[in-house]
Amino acid sequence: MAQPDFDKLKKLATQIRRDIVRMVHGCQSGHPGGSLGCTEYFVALYFHIMKHDPKFNMDGKGEDLFFVSNGHISPVWYSTLARAGYFDVKELATFRFLNSRLQGHPATHEKLPGIRIASGSLGQGLSVAAGAAQAKKLNGDDRFVFCLMGDGEQQEGQVWEAAMYAAHNKIDNLIATIDYNGQQIDGPVKEVLDLKDLKAKWVAFGWEVQEFNGNDLKEVINGLDHAKALAKKGKPVMNLMKTDMGSGVDYMMGSHKWHGVAPNDDELSRALAQLECSEDY
Repeated sequence: MAQPDFDKLKKLATQIRRDIVRMVHGCQSGHPGGSLGCTEYFVALYFHIMKHDPKFNMDGKGEDLFFVSNGHISPVWYSTLARAGYFDVKELATFRFLNSRLQGHPATHEKLPGIRIASGSLGQGLSVAAGAAQAKKLNGDDRFVFCLMGDGEQQEGQVWEAAMYAAHNKIDNLIATIDYNGQQIDGPVKEVLDLKDLKAKWVAFGWEVQEFNGNDLKEVINGLDHAKALAKKGKPVMNLMKTDMGSGVDYMMGSHKWHGVAPNDDELSRALAQLECSEDY
């Protein structure tokens, strides 16, 4: 694999953050906080880690697959897909509008390239990813399946059913990641329903577990590369990815208040001023 061009990838991350705040501002609805926090992960995945084709075949044979379980962070996914060539960047301006393919939570009936499942009903994504990864193993397809979840989502029982299933069936081509920002819609995760030692839980469920800083692009790329090295050795892999909600926009960072609130005109201007990008388009 070619060495990553970190300067180019960092500029792309800034561009995607600009897309996010403009999209959510444009319709005055959506979820900027988690989207901004996961930007480096999406850039690393789509522009360095995964083997994928923007021409997009739903079956994904011979490709790496990616499933977003916390579908409310659709702004970062839509921007990434557009910047990766799945559809025209201009379509981002239609986010959450009536009859747009870019709904608040990704949906398959919209026929948007890159989307393989409807998501946003929390707790379901890991089950789908485990099934897809098991199908690849049964079909002799040696590619990986990636899945992203939220940390508040770990309060859903279905997550742990999928965790048991994947470990029991040695679905070791599955690489899951938790956006570990400590915030959910109703407040800090520790106050809503404390997850305690999340690493110990996943280890106890039979997964290989590692941690890295999700807002450091080099750490994300190195972490995902290492996850691939840990995979295919009998266990699924879990990444605990520490991030700041709202990363890149100072007044949004670290607060659950920006989980699902759109910036007003002044707040948008302040955000864009912080997200300087010479190649904005």
